[in-house]
Amino acid sequence: MRCTGIDAFLHMLADAGVNHIFGNPGTTELPLSDALVDDGRFRYVLGLHEVAVMGMADGYAMASGSLGVVNVHISCGLGNSMGMLYNAYRSGTPLLVTAGQQDRRLVFEEPILSSDMVRVAEPWTKWAVQVQRIGDLPSAMRRAIQIALTPPTGPVFLSLPVDLQMEEAELDLTPQPPLDRRVRPPLEALRQAAELLAGAGNPAILVGSRVVEADAIDELVRVAETLGAPVIPESGTTHGRLGFPCRHPLYAGGLPLWSPEVRQRLEDYDELLVVGMDLLRQYVYHEPARAIPEHVRVIHLDEDPYQLGKNYPVEIGLVGDCKAGLAELDELISSAMSPEKQSIAQARMETLGAMHSERRDALLVEAASQRDVRPITALTLMDSLARVLPANAAVVEEAVTTTNTMFERLGALRRPDGFFGHRGWALGWGVGVAMGVRLAWPDRPVLSVLGDGAAMYGIQGLWTAAHERIPVTFVVCNNSQYQILKIGAAGMKLPGALDGRFVGLDLVDPQVDFVALARSLGVRATRVEDPEELSERVADSLAGDEPQLFDVPITRETPDRLNYG
Repeated sequence: MRCTGIDAFLHMLADAGVNHIFGNPGTTELPLSDALVDDGRFRYVLGLHEVAVMGMADGYAMASGSLGVVNVHISCGLGNSMGMLYNAYRSGTPLLVTAGQQDRRLVFEEPILSSDMVRVAEPWTKWAVQVQRIGDLPSAMRRAIQIALTPPTGPVFLSLPVDLQMEEAELDLTPQPPLDRRVRPPLEALRQAAELLAGAGNPAILVGSRVVEADAIDELVRVAETLGAPVIPESGTTHGRLGFPCRHPLYAGGLPLWSPEVRQRLEDYDELLVVGMDLLRQYVYHEPARAIPEHVRVIHLDEDPYQLGKNYPVEIGLVGDCKAGLAELDELISSAMSPEKQSIAQARMETLGAMHSERRDALLVEAASQRDVRPITALTLMDSLARVLPANAAVVEEAVTTTNTMFERLGALRRPDGFFGHRGWALGWGVGVAMGVRLAWPDRPVLSVLGDGAAMYGIQGLWTAAHERIPVTFVVCNNSQYQILKIGAAGMKLPGALDGRFVGLDLVDPQVDFVALARSLGVRATRVEDPEELSERVADSLAGDEPQLFDVPITRETPDRLNYG
């Protein structure tokens, strides 16, 4: 096929099933912008800042399970993108990130904005390259798409010189057929793991985001029920997706943030089955350095071999797809368990289910006791949202000290695949991700719960929500501070923090007027201070067809710790 470089780029994207391109263009991206004028295969979604652009692509790719495509401006645009690229890298999101490069005939003169973008992108991508010859573009595209989508999935980067985009040549644009990711772990290793788990006295399961991304929730439920084992999601600092139903009797609440409490939480178990999870990525160093008790034997199933034994020795490492591995593991465990063990597992599940219900009921009682407190408490805010959250809703959380896994603990998330939380912790992520999720799932309402500090890093994304009429409900949990940093400082025993004195951690004098800010970007916004009004307004917004933002002032008291259980 004879075509220009940019036409070849678009042709191969279309063959790969791509129909959305998220971008913020500059001069070196103008051939793409011009080519899209008459190309009806793609919806180009413009963002006013690269934080929003990358966030939207990240959310779209995570929700759809397909390739997200991002086009940003040369060096400065890529630089603005880097925090969100870090998030995508930590999440393993399959993104194709592209940027235009200066004309190859001009590069030796070191023209404005040119730089070695490949070296900039390399640390947080699976593969990064600048395409130097138009004849190499089809191979670069095939390679980039396959690398991004092959487990362990992740972002890739292509630098495309502007003259290469306009150059014309005869090119072979044959698409690369997608690879089947369902690679099962070795049978003998599965048998050994099944024998250990079947004979365990008190097993538990640690679950990570890659379970839901592998569509393996049902398989994990069956394994957990067979073992009668509590299922513990990863801690709030890496808890990106929800790999187990929070209303199930065996849901046991998330891991704490740091070593002493993690160690205490796991002390009573003898066998840990770890599935689709980075073991562990902690937040702040605490003694003892080892968070997994020495007596606990670890069996780890993951599609990413790098994660097996990375930080803690494993008794058995199972390299393979979570869905295929869990399905086979369940059959082998069932065959290996004695009737006595099966009876014990069933009794254990009933006991854990009763404990789970008691914890949820106690939390509801606590929430009810705080309904009259003003400003409203974080728990009251989350309870008010939980009351009206539709069964098919998607939730994007970037307000960790407020949300505190409350939706899970209150049993509000009816569909675990609809939860999206931070894994990289570069701020500004939540606004864009929520829009990307809604574009991928146009029939599911989307609620974005944002901290006030985090929201300010990506607030420009509201313009895109208004411009594209993307119906997302944004709730800003406004405590006028960087509360997570205050909690961290207290945990580090810093003297000023222990006295309640801080510098640079309060967002006051003036406070941010989120209502005026949202309205200036075209989004309808309201300040809400009553929990009943909040429930009513959010319910109406989730059923509506336009974006809305609610600014909710909450209490400013800083808790001593975050409880993810």
